[in-house]
Amino acid sequence: MGFGSENLGPESKAQVPTSFFHVFRSRRIAVLAALGFSSGLPLYLTGQTLQAWMSSRHVDLKRIAAMSAVGLAYSLKFAWAPLLDRYRLPVLGRRRGWMLGLQLALVAAIATMGAIDPVAAPVALAAAAAVVAFLSASQDVVLDAYAADVLAPEQRAAGQAVYVVGYRVGLLVAGSLALVLADHLAWPVIYAVMAAAMVVGVAGTFAAEEPATPEQARHTLATALVEPFRELAHRLGGGRLARLLAFAALYELGYFFAQAVIIPFLHDGVGFDFTTIGVANKALVFAGTAVGGFASGALVARWGPHRLLVPFGALALATHLLYALLALAGHSLPMLCVAVLADSIANALVMTAFVAVLMGTCSPAFSATQLAILTSLSSVGQRVLGPFAANVQVAVGWAGFFVVTAAMTVPGLVLARRIAQEVAAGGERS
Repeated sequence: MGFGSENLGPESKAQVPTSFFHVFRSRRIAVLAALGFSSGLPLYLTGQTLQAWMSSRHVDLKRIAAMSAVGLAYSLKFAWAPLLDRYRLPVLGRRRGWMLGLQLALVAAIATMGAIDPVAAPVALAAAAAVVAFLSASQDVVLDAYAADVLAPEQRAAGQAVYVVGYRVGLLVAGSLALVLADHLAWPVIYAVMAAAMVVGVAGTFAAEEPATPEQARHTLATALVEPFRELAHRLGGGRLARLLAFAALYELGYFFAQAVIIPFLHDGVGFDFTTIGVANKALVFAGTAVGGFASGALVARWGPHRLLVPFGALALATHLLYALLALAGHSLPMLCVAVLADSIANALVMTAFVAVLMGTCSPAFSATQLAILTSLSSVGQRVLGPFAANVQVAVGWAGFFVVTAAMTVPGLVLARRIAQEVAAGGERS
Protein backbone atom coordinates (compact mmCIF):
# COMPACT_ATOMS: atom_id res chain seq x y z
CA MET A 1 0.00 0.00 0.00
CA GLY A 2 2.97 2.23 -0.26
CA PHE A 3 2.84 4.04 3.09
CA GLY A 4 5.70 6.21 4.16
CA SER A 5 6.26 7.58 7.65
CA GLU A 6 3.71 10.34 7.07
CA ASN A 7 0.97 7.68 7.16
CA LEU A 8 1.95 6.04 10.38
CA GLY A 9 0.20 8.24 12.93
CA PRO A 10 1.72 8.83 16.37
CA GLU A 11 4.70 6.50 16.01
CA SER A 12 7.49 8.32 14.25
CA LYS A 13 9.68 7.12 11.43
CA ALA A 14 12.50 6.49 13.87
CA GLN A 15 10.29 4.07 15.72
CA VAL A 16 9.48 1.89 12.70
CA PRO A 17 10.96 -1.56 13.25
CA THR A 18 13.67 -2.57 10.82
CA SER A 19 13.25 -6.34 11.00
CA PHE A 20 10.57 -8.91 11.36
CA PHE A 21 11.49 -9.72 14.96
CA HIS A 22 11.87 -6.12 16.13
CA VAL A 23 8.30 -5.40 15.10
CA PHE A 24 7.00 -7.53 17.99
CA ARG A 25 8.21 -4.87 20.42
CA SER A 26 5.69 -2.42 19.02
CA ARG A 27 2.43 -1.71 20.83
CA ARG A 28 0.71 -2.10 17.45
CA ILE A 29 1.32 -5.83 17.50
CA ALA A 30 -0.72 -6.51 20.64
CA VAL A 31 -3.43 -4.25 19.26
CA LEU A 32 -3.50 -6.08 15.92
CA ALA A 33 -3.78 -9.43 17.71
CA ALA A 34 -6.83 -8.19 19.66
CA LEU A 35 -8.40 -6.69 16.53
CA GLY A 36 -7.74 -9.91 14.60
CA PHE A 37 -9.59 -11.80 17.33
CA SER A 38 -12.51 -9.37 16.99
CA SER A 39 -12.59 -9.99 13.24
CA GLY A 40 -12.45 -13.79 13.47
CA LEU A 41 -14.94 -14.35 16.29
CA PRO A 42 -18.21 -13.49 14.44
CA LEU A 43 -17.33 -15.39 11.25
CA TYR A 44 -17.96 -18.93 12.48
CA LEU A 45 -21.08 -17.85 14.38
CA THR A 46 -22.78 -17.49 10.99
CA GLY A 47 -20.71 -20.31 9.44
CA GLN A 48 -19.32 -23.49 11.00
CA THR A 49 -20.79 -22.98 14.47
CA LEU A 50 -24.19 -22.26 12.94
CA GLN A 51 -23.77 -25.45 10.88
CA ALA A 52 -23.11 -27.39 14.08
CA TRP A 53 -26.14 -25.86 15.80
CA MET A 54 -28.40 -26.76 12.88
CA SER A 55 -26.89 -30.25 12.60
CA SER A 56 -27.61 -30.85 16.28
CA ARG A 57 -31.25 -30.02 15.58
CA HIS A 58 -31.29 -32.45 12.61
CA VAL A 59 -31.75 -29.78 9.93
CA ASP A 60 -31.14 -31.32 6.49
CA LEU A 61 -27.87 -30.70 4.63
CA LYS A 62 -29.40 -28.63 1.82
CA ARG A 63 -30.85 -26.15 4.30
CA ILE A 64 -27.53 -25.97 6.13
CA ALA A 65 -25.66 -25.31 2.87
CA ALA A 66 -28.23 -22.71 1.84
CA MET A 67 -27.63 -20.89 5.13
CA SER A 68 -24.15 -19.97 3.89
CA ALA A 69 -25.87 -17.31 1.79
CA VAL A 70 -26.58 -15.29 4.96
CA GLY A 71 -22.93 -14.26 4.81
CA LEU A 72 -23.30 -12.62 1.41
CA ALA A 73 -22.39 -9.34 3.10
CA TYR A 74 -18.77 -10.50 3.14
CA SER A 75 -18.85 -10.52 -0.67
CA LEU A 76 -20.80 -7.26 -0.99
CA LYS A 77 -19.02 -5.16 1.63
CA PHE A 78 -17.39 -3.01 -1.03
CA ALA A 79 -20.85 -1.50 -1.72
CA TRP A 80 -20.96 0.43 1.57
CA ALA A 81 -17.21 0.65 2.24
CA PRO A 82 -17.10 4.19 0.74
CA LEU A 83 -19.39 5.35 3.56
CA LEU A 84 -16.88 4.03 6.11
CA ASP A 85 -14.09 5.83 4.26
CA ARG A 86 -16.02 9.10 3.96
CA TYR A 87 -17.86 9.47 7.29
CA ARG A 88 -16.66 9.25 10.86
CA LEU A 89 -18.51 8.76 14.13
CA PRO A 90 -18.17 11.53 16.75
CA VAL A 91 -15.85 9.48 18.98
CA LEU A 92 -12.32 8.06 18.68
CA GLY A 93 -11.61 9.21 15.11
CA ARG A 94 -12.15 8.06 11.52
CA ARG A 95 -11.14 4.41 11.96
CA ARG A 96 -11.48 3.71 15.71
CA GLY A 97 -14.94 5.25 15.99
CA TRP A 98 -16.38 2.80 13.46
CA MET A 99 -14.46 -0.06 15.06
CA LEU A 100 -16.02 0.59 18.46
CA GLY A 101 -19.55 1.20 17.14
CA LEU A 102 -19.56 -1.99 15.08
CA GLN A 103 -18.11 -4.09 17.90
CA LEU A 104 -20.80 -2.97 20.33
CA ALA A 105 -23.49 -3.64 17.71
CA LEU A 106 -22.07 -7.14 17.23
CA VAL A 107 -22.37 -7.87 20.94
CA ALA A 108 -26.11 -7.20 20.77
CA ALA A 109 -26.66 -8.95 17.43
CA ILE A 110 -24.80 -12.15 18.38
CA ALA A 111 -26.73 -12.48 21.65
CA THR A 112 -30.01 -11.90 19.80
CA MET A 113 -29.19 -14.50 17.15
CA GLY A 114 -28.50 -17.12 19.80
CA ALA A 115 -31.96 -16.68 21.28
CA ILE A 116 -33.74 -17.83 18.08
CA ASP A 117 -34.75 -21.48 17.53
CA PRO A 118 -33.43 -22.78 14.15
CA VAL A 119 -36.34 -25.22 13.77
CA ALA A 120 -39.23 -23.10 15.02
CA ALA A 121 -38.09 -19.83 13.42
CA PRO A 122 -35.65 -20.54 10.55
CA VAL A 123 -36.44 -17.30 8.70
CA ALA A 124 -35.88 -15.20 11.80
CA LEU A 125 -32.60 -17.02 12.46
CA ALA A 126 -31.47 -16.40 8.88
CA ALA A 127 -32.33 -12.70 9.22
CA ALA A 128 -30.44 -12.40 12.53
CA ALA A 129 -27.45 -14.24 11.06
CA ALA A 130 -27.50 -11.88 8.07
CA VAL A 131 -27.37 -8.89 10.46
CA VAL A 132 -24.40 -10.40 12.30
CA ALA A 133 -22.66 -11.04 8.97
CA PHE A 134 -23.36 -7.46 7.81
CA LEU A 135 -21.90 -5.97 11.00
CA SER A 136 -18.96 -8.37 10.90
CA ALA A 137 -18.21 -7.61 7.24
CA SER A 138 -18.39 -3.88 7.99
CA GLN A 139 -16.00 -4.35 10.91
CA ASP A 140 -13.63 -6.21 8.58
CA VAL A 141 -13.68 -3.25 6.17
CA VAL A 142 -12.58 -0.89 8.92
CA LEU A 143 -10.05 -3.28 10.51
CA ASP A 144 -8.41 -4.03 7.15
CA ALA A 145 -8.20 -0.31 6.44
CA TYR A 146 -6.80 0.37 9.91
CA ALA A 147 -4.04 -2.21 9.47
CA ALA A 148 -3.21 -0.86 6.02
CA ASP A 149 -3.12 2.72 7.30
CA VAL A 150 -1.05 2.12 10.42
CA LEU A 151 1.58 -0.34 9.12
CA ALA A 152 4.64 0.74 7.18
CA PRO A 153 5.59 -1.48 4.20
CA GLU A 154 8.31 -3.23 6.22
CA GLN A 155 5.82 -3.96 9.02
CA ARG A 156 3.07 -5.53 6.89
CA ALA A 157 4.32 -9.12 6.94
CA ALA A 158 4.81 -9.28 10.72
CA GLY A 159 1.70 -7.23 11.43
CA GLN A 160 -0.44 -9.37 9.17
CA ALA A 161 1.02 -12.54 10.70
CA VAL A 162 0.03 -11.44 14.20
CA TYR A 163 -3.38 -10.28 12.97
CA VAL A 164 -3.92 -13.70 11.39
CA VAL A 165 -3.00 -15.44 14.65
CA GLY A 166 -5.49 -13.25 16.53
CA TYR A 167 -8.07 -13.92 13.82
CA ARG A 168 -7.59 -17.66 14.05
CA VAL A 169 -7.83 -17.54 17.84
CA GLY A 170 -11.18 -15.80 17.35
CA LEU A 171 -12.22 -18.61 15.02
CA LEU A 172 -10.96 -21.10 17.59
CA VAL A 173 -13.12 -19.62 20.34
CA ALA A 174 -16.22 -19.30 18.14
CA GLY A 175 -15.65 -22.72 16.57
CA SER A 176 -13.77 -25.15 18.81
CA LEU A 177 -14.76 -23.78 22.23
CA ALA A 178 -18.36 -23.38 21.11
CA LEU A 179 -18.46 -26.98 19.87
CA VAL A 180 -17.05 -28.30 23.14
CA LEU A 181 -19.59 -26.24 25.08
CA ALA A 182 -22.36 -27.56 22.79
CA ASP A 183 -22.21 -30.95 24.49
CA HIS A 184 -22.83 -29.29 27.86
CA LEU A 185 -24.70 -26.00 27.40
CA ALA A 186 -27.71 -24.72 25.48
CA TRP A 187 -26.95 -22.86 22.26
CA PRO A 188 -28.43 -19.53 23.47
CA VAL A 189 -25.98 -19.60 26.39
CA ILE A 190 -23.09 -20.36 24.02
CA TYR A 191 -23.95 -17.44 21.77
CA ALA A 192 -24.24 -15.15 24.82
CA VAL A 193 -20.72 -16.21 25.84
CA MET A 194 -19.48 -15.48 22.32
CA ALA A 195 -21.11 -12.04 22.42
CA ALA A 196 -19.33 -11.27 25.69
CA ALA A 197 -16.00 -12.34 24.17
CA MET A 198 -16.19 -9.35 21.80
CA VAL A 199 -14.84 -7.32 24.73
CA VAL A 200 -11.36 -8.34 23.51
CA GLY A 201 -11.88 -6.32 20.33
CA VAL A 202 -13.33 -3.38 22.27
CA ALA A 203 -10.20 -3.32 24.46
CA GLY A 204 -8.03 -3.43 21.33
CA THR A 205 -9.91 -0.48 19.86
CA PHE A 206 -9.34 1.66 22.95
CA ALA A 207 -5.65 0.70 22.98
CA ALA A 208 -5.17 1.40 19.26
CA GLU A 209 -3.65 4.58 17.85
CA GLU A 210 -5.70 6.55 15.34
CA PRO A 211 -3.91 6.75 11.95
CA ALA A 212 -3.48 10.12 10.33
CA THR A 213 -6.19 10.93 7.77
CA PRO A 214 -4.72 11.57 4.29
CA GLU A 215 -5.69 14.89 2.76
CA GLN A 216 -7.24 13.09 -0.23
CA ALA A 217 -9.69 11.32 2.12
CA ARG A 218 -11.52 14.57 2.89
CA HIS A 219 -13.84 14.32 -0.11
CA THR A 220 -17.56 14.48 -0.81
CA LEU A 221 -19.80 11.43 -0.68
CA ALA A 222 -20.19 11.47 -4.47
CA THR A 223 -16.42 11.39 -4.83
CA ALA A 224 -16.12 8.69 -2.18
CA LEU A 225 -18.40 6.42 -4.19
CA VAL A 226 -16.51 6.83 -7.47
CA GLU A 227 -12.91 7.83 -6.79
CA PRO A 228 -11.66 4.56 -5.18
CA PHE A 229 -12.69 2.61 -8.30
CA ARG A 230 -11.40 5.25 -10.70
CA GLU A 231 -8.07 5.64 -8.91
CA LEU A 232 -7.45 1.89 -8.79
CA ALA A 233 -8.34 1.43 -12.46
CA HIS A 234 -6.24 4.43 -13.53
CA ARG A 235 -3.17 3.36 -11.55
CA LEU A 236 -3.25 -0.34 -12.46
CA GLY A 237 -4.68 -0.19 -15.97
CA GLY A 238 -7.54 -2.30 -17.27
CA GLY A 239 -5.64 -5.51 -17.94
CA ARG A 240 -3.86 -5.74 -14.62
CA LEU A 241 -6.98 -4.69 -12.71
CA ALA A 242 -8.99 -7.48 -14.36
CA ARG A 243 -6.32 -10.03 -13.47
CA LEU A 244 -6.12 -8.74 -9.89
CA LEU A 245 -9.90 -9.00 -9.43
CA ALA A 246 -9.94 -12.51 -10.87
CA PHE A 247 -7.03 -13.50 -8.64
CA ALA A 248 -8.79 -12.13 -5.55
CA ALA A 249 -11.91 -14.16 -6.41
CA LEU A 250 -10.20 -17.43 -7.36
CA TYR A 251 -7.12 -17.77 -5.13
CA GLU A 252 -9.08 -19.19 -2.16
CA LEU A 253 -12.15 -20.34 -4.07
CA GLY A 254 -11.80 -24.03 -3.21
CA TYR A 255 -11.18 -23.36 0.47
CA PHE A 256 -14.24 -21.17 0.92
CA PHE A 257 -16.45 -23.53 -1.09
CA ALA A 258 -15.46 -26.39 1.21
CA GLN A 259 -16.23 -24.30 4.30
CA ALA A 260 -19.94 -24.27 3.39
CA VAL A 261 -20.31 -27.90 4.56
CA ILE A 262 -17.14 -28.73 6.51
CA ILE A 263 -18.86 -29.31 9.87
CA PRO A 264 -21.57 -31.62 8.45
CA PHE A 265 -18.72 -33.55 6.79
CA LEU A 266 -16.84 -34.02 10.06
CA HIS A 267 -19.97 -34.69 12.12
CA ASP A 268 -22.25 -36.63 9.77
CA GLY A 269 -19.87 -37.66 6.99
CA VAL A 270 -17.12 -39.27 9.09
CA GLY A 271 -18.93 -39.50 12.43
CA PHE A 272 -17.03 -37.35 14.93
CA ASP A 273 -18.95 -35.84 17.83
CA PHE A 274 -18.79 -32.11 18.46
CA THR A 275 -16.45 -32.47 21.44
CA THR A 276 -13.91 -34.40 19.37
CA ILE A 277 -14.15 -31.87 16.54
CA GLY A 278 -13.82 -29.01 19.01
CA VAL A 279 -10.88 -30.47 20.92
CA ALA A 280 -9.03 -31.37 17.71
CA ASN A 281 -9.52 -27.86 16.46
CA LYS A 282 -8.60 -26.33 19.82
CA ALA A 283 -5.19 -27.96 19.89
CA LEU A 284 -4.36 -28.27 16.22
CA VAL A 285 -5.87 -25.15 14.69
CA PHE A 286 -4.12 -22.95 17.22
CA ALA A 287 -0.82 -24.78 16.77
CA GLY A 288 -1.12 -24.74 12.99
CA THR A 289 -2.10 -21.08 12.92
CA ALA A 290 0.77 -20.09 15.19
CA VAL A 291 3.29 -22.06 13.13
CA GLY A 292 1.87 -20.96 9.78
CA GLY A 293 1.26 -17.36 10.83
CA PHE A 294 4.70 -16.66 12.22
CA ALA A 295 6.47 -18.73 9.56
CA SER A 296 4.66 -16.85 6.81
CA GLY A 297 5.44 -13.53 8.48
CA ALA A 298 9.15 -14.36 8.55
CA LEU A 299 9.15 -15.79 5.00
CA VAL A 300 7.12 -12.92 3.54
CA ALA A 301 9.36 -10.38 5.26
CA ARG A 302 12.40 -12.12 3.77
CA TRP A 303 11.19 -12.96 0.26
CA GLY A 304 8.17 -10.74 -0.35
CA PRO A 305 4.58 -12.00 -0.61
CA HIS A 306 4.54 -12.27 -4.39
CA ARG A 307 7.25 -14.95 -4.44
CA LEU A 308 5.27 -17.14 -2.05
CA LEU A 309 1.78 -16.99 -3.55
CA VAL A 310 2.23 -20.08 -5.72
CA PRO A 311 4.07 -22.36 -3.24
CA PHE A 312 1.70 -21.43 -0.40
CA GLY A 313 -1.30 -21.96 -2.68
CA ALA A 314 0.02 -25.36 -3.74
CA LEU A 315 0.27 -26.41 -0.09
CA ALA A 316 -3.32 -25.31 0.43
CA LEU A 317 -4.41 -27.40 -2.56
CA ALA A 318 -2.80 -30.47 -0.98
CA THR A 319 -4.87 -30.05 2.19
CA HIS A 320 -8.07 -30.61 0.18
CA LEU A 321 -6.70 -34.00 -0.82
CA LEU A 322 -6.03 -34.80 2.84
CA TYR A 323 -9.72 -34.26 3.56
CA ALA A 324 -10.52 -36.56 0.61
CA LEU A 325 -8.32 -39.21 2.23
CA LEU A 326 -10.13 -38.66 5.53
CA ALA A 327 -13.43 -39.24 3.74
CA LEU A 328 -12.09 -42.55 2.40
CA ALA A 329 -10.60 -43.55 5.77
CA GLY A 330 -13.82 -42.78 7.64
CA HIS A 331 -13.75 -42.32 11.41
CA SER A 332 -9.97 -41.96 11.77
CA LEU A 333 -8.76 -39.62 14.51
CA PRO A 334 -5.11 -39.61 13.32
CA MET A 335 -6.22 -38.70 9.80
CA LEU A 336 -8.48 -35.97 11.18
CA CYS A 337 -5.57 -34.52 13.14
CA VAL A 338 -3.26 -34.55 10.12
CA ALA A 339 -5.85 -32.89 7.89
CA VAL A 340 -6.80 -30.20 10.42
CA LEU A 341 -3.19 -29.36 11.29
CA ALA A 342 -2.09 -29.18 7.66
CA ASP A 343 -5.14 -27.12 6.73
CA SER A 344 -4.47 -24.65 9.55
CA ILE A 345 -0.82 -24.17 8.62
CA ALA A 346 -1.59 -23.79 4.92
CA ASN A 347 -4.44 -21.36 5.52
CA ALA A 348 -2.27 -19.13 7.72
CA LEU A 349 0.49 -19.14 5.10
CA VAL A 350 -1.94 -18.31 2.30
CA MET A 351 -3.79 -15.58 4.16
CA THR A 352 -0.65 -13.67 5.14
CA ALA A 353 0.77 -13.57 1.62
CA PHE A 354 -2.61 -12.96 0.00
CA VAL A 355 -3.58 -9.96 2.15
CA ALA A 356 -0.06 -8.49 1.99
CA VAL A 357 -0.26 -8.52 -1.81
CA LEU A 358 -3.70 -6.90 -1.76
CA MET A 359 -2.51 -4.21 0.69
CA GLY A 360 0.30 -3.39 -1.69
CA THR A 361 -2.14 -2.44 -4.45
CA CYS A 362 -4.23 0.09 -2.50
CA SER A 363 -4.07 3.83 -1.93
CA PRO A 364 -4.09 5.08 1.71
CA ALA A 365 -6.79 7.63 0.84
CA PHE A 366 -9.22 4.87 -0.15
CA SER A 367 -7.85 1.86 1.75
CA ALA A 368 -11.20 0.81 3.26
CA THR A 369 -13.01 0.77 -0.08
CA GLN A 370 -10.25 -0.67 -2.23
CA LEU A 371 -9.39 -3.44 0.22
CA ALA A 372 -13.09 -4.20 0.60
CA ILE A 373 -13.42 -4.59 -3.16
CA LEU A 374 -10.54 -7.05 -3.28
CA THR A 375 -11.13 -9.04 -0.10
CA SER A 376 -14.88 -9.33 -0.67
CA LEU A 377 -14.20 -11.29 -3.83
CA SER A 378 -12.26 -13.93 -1.90
CA SER A 379 -15.39 -15.21 -0.14
CA VAL A 380 -17.39 -15.78 -3.35
CA GLY A 381 -16.72 -19.52 -3.07
CA GLN A 382 -18.67 -19.76 0.17
CA ARG A 383 -21.19 -16.95 0.04
CA VAL A 384 -22.31 -17.20 -3.60
CA LEU A 385 -21.44 -20.77 -4.59
CA GLY A 386 -21.72 -22.32 -1.11
CA PRO A 387 -25.44 -23.15 -1.39
CA PHE A 388 -24.53 -25.53 -4.24
CA ALA A 389 -21.99 -27.45 -2.16
CA ALA A 390 -24.59 -29.97 -1.02
CA ASN A 391 -25.51 -30.72 -4.65
CA VAL A 392 -21.87 -31.41 -5.50
CA GLN A 393 -21.51 -33.66 -2.46
CA VAL A 394 -24.62 -35.65 -3.36
CA ALA A 395 -23.35 -36.10 -6.92
CA VAL A 396 -19.78 -37.23 -6.16
CA GLY A 397 -19.67 -38.18 -2.47
CA TRP A 398 -17.45 -36.67 0.22
CA ALA A 399 -14.11 -37.85 -1.20
CA GLY A 400 -15.06 -36.62 -4.66
CA PHE A 401 -16.24 -33.33 -3.17
CA PHE A 402 -12.78 -32.52 -1.82
CA VAL A 403 -11.15 -33.53 -5.10
CA VAL A 404 -13.46 -30.98 -6.73
CA THR A 405 -12.48 -28.28 -4.22
CA ALA A 406 -8.81 -29.06 -4.86
CA ALA A 407 -9.38 -28.62 -8.61
CA MET A 408 -11.13 -25.30 -7.93
CA THR A 409 -7.85 -23.87 -6.59
CA VAL A 410 -5.90 -24.41 -9.82
CA PRO A 411 -7.12 -21.30 -11.74
CA GLY A 412 -6.15 -19.15 -8.74
CA LEU A 413 -2.65 -20.61 -8.76
CA VAL A 414 -2.27 -19.79 -12.46
CA LEU A 415 -3.32 -16.20 -11.81
CA ALA A 416 -1.08 -16.02 -8.73
CA ARG A 417 1.93 -16.77 -10.92
CA ARG A 418 1.02 -13.90 -13.25
CA ILE A 419 0.39 -11.50 -10.35
CA ALA A 420 3.76 -12.46 -8.86
CA GLN A 421 5.48 -11.67 -12.14
CA GLU A 422 3.80 -8.25 -12.34
CA VAL A 423 4.72 -7.37 -8.74
CA ALA A 424 8.30 -8.49 -9.34
CA ALA A 425 8.39 -6.22 -12.39
CA GLY A 426 7.53 -3.23 -10.20
CA GLY A 427 3.75 -3.15 -10.28
CA GLU A 428 3.25 -2.93 -6.50
CA ARG A 429 3.23 0.41 -4.73
CA SER A 430 6.16 0.75 -2.38
